[in-house]
Amino acid sequence: MNVNQFNPPLVAILRGLTPAEAPVLGAVLFEAGFRLLEVPLNRPGAIEAIGILARMAPADAIVGGGTMLSVEHVEAVHGAGGRLMVAPNCNSAVIRRGVELGMLCAPGVATPTEAFTALEAGAQALKLFPAEMVGKNGLKAIKTVLPVNTPLWPVGGITPDEIAPWLAVGATGFGIGGQLFSPGVSAEELGQRARRFVAAWRAAQQ
Repeated sequence: MNVNQFNPPLVAILRGLTPAEAPVLGAVLFEAGFRLLEVPLNRPGAIEAIGILARMAPADAIVGGGTMLSVEHVEAVHGAGGRLMVAPNCNSAVIRRGVELGMLCAPGVATPTEAFTALEAGAQALKLFPAEMVGKNGLKAIKTVLPVNTPLWPVGGITPDEIAPWLAVGATGFGIGGQLFSPGVSAEELGQRARRFVAAWRAAQQ
């Protein structure tokens, strides 16, 4: 799967999204311009919510799971219609299974060793996590040793105002969690937050 086909490359991290909320909040995010939605598996109802979102996703969008720690997680998400594999860690077996199933794999890395391990396993994007710990200087340093044009997505503490500074040091996309979605957020508030992130991304491209 070509990671560059998704624009903007902003992953909505929907930790705690319930199946009941999925239709309305998913529609809000797609309408705002998000094309990558992730439901972490360490909360109840995640697989069902992924299935709902996958069935309603626009043709240019994909949905998947986060906190995917095992091959069984990959297979469950894929079976529900998910095509995005995101993890907080770098597990070669998990990445390879996702690649075998045609998923977009973005495992978590924080060091050059983890980054190269992920790429060797077939990862198409690297989730730089936790971004607050690695920092902008860390991303800049890691980027210098990676293959040119390796997608790097900082995750953790990303706000609309942080998008341009991260892009300036080599980030190419972002995972956005609590600054976008938190359990109980209203559809109206979610839409406002989502539009701010998309607007910040587009402004940084000019």
